[in-house]
Amino acid sequence: MRRGKGGERDLGRERIVAAAVRVADTEGLTALSMRRVATELGVATMSLYRHVPGKDELVRLMMDKVFGEQPIPGGPVSDWRTGLAEVSRLQWRIYRAHPWLASTMSFTRPVLAPDAALHTERAMAALVGTGLSGEEMAQASVSLAAFTCGLAVHFEREAQAEQDSGLSADEWMDRLADEDRDRLMADPERFPMFDALARGPEIDMSLEALFAFGLERMLDGVGALIEARGRAGRDG
Repeated sequence: MRRGKGGERDLGRERIVAAAVRVADTEGLTALSMRRVATELGVATMSLYRHVPGKDELVRLMMDKVFGEQPIPGGPVSDWRTGLAEVSRLQWRIYRAHPWLASTMSFTRPVLAPDAALHTERAMAALVGTGLSGEEMAQASVSLAAFTCGLAVHFEREAQAEQDSGLSADEWMDRLADEDRDRLMADPERFPMFDALARGPEIDMSLEALFAFGLERMLDGVGALIEARGRAGRDG
C-alpha cells in the first residue's frame, strides 16, 4: 500500500479528489475505484465514504476540479469568433492534460459541474448581440463543446494504446511495414483519393491538426448562420 501524507486525520474531500485525479491521469479512468484512491492515500477504503458518497459523485467532483484548474478569462470578448475559439481551445488544453476527462462527458445527460458549466456560459455570452436566438446560441455553444470533446476522446485511447504497445502514434506508424501500406493502396481504382494522397506530400493528421481545422470550420458555420440572420433582419 502506498502511504499518502497526512493519513485519515487530515482526510477531506479536496484531498480525496486530488488523489483520484492523479490515479486517473496516470492509470486511466478504468483503474479508478474508491479502493484504489484509498490505497493512493494510504487510508482505509471506508474512510473515503465519510466525505464522498461513491464513485459517481467522485467523478463529478473530479470533472469540476479539472475544469476549474484553468479559469476562463473574464471581461468582454473582442468579437464572437475570438470568444468561442478561446473557450474551445481552453477545453482542448484541459482534455489534453487529463485524457480520461472526455469519456466522462455527456451532452444528453450532463453532469452538474459548475466549473464545466461556466464554459458554456462564456460561449453563449460571446454570441450575445449577433442576432441569434437564445436557442441558437445554446446549440452553437454545445455543438462546439461536443466537437472538441468528441475529438479529445482519442487522447485516452492513444494513451492506452501507447501503454499497451510501448509505442507512440508516430513510432507505431513508422513500424508499419512497407508491404502493409502497399497492400492497402493496391487498388487505386477503388481508392483513387487515397492513392493520390499517398503519392503527394506528407499530410498532418494529428489530433492537433484535426482540432485546428475542425474548429475553424465549425466557426465558419456559426458565422454563416449569423450572417443569414443579419440578412433576414435587414430584409424584414
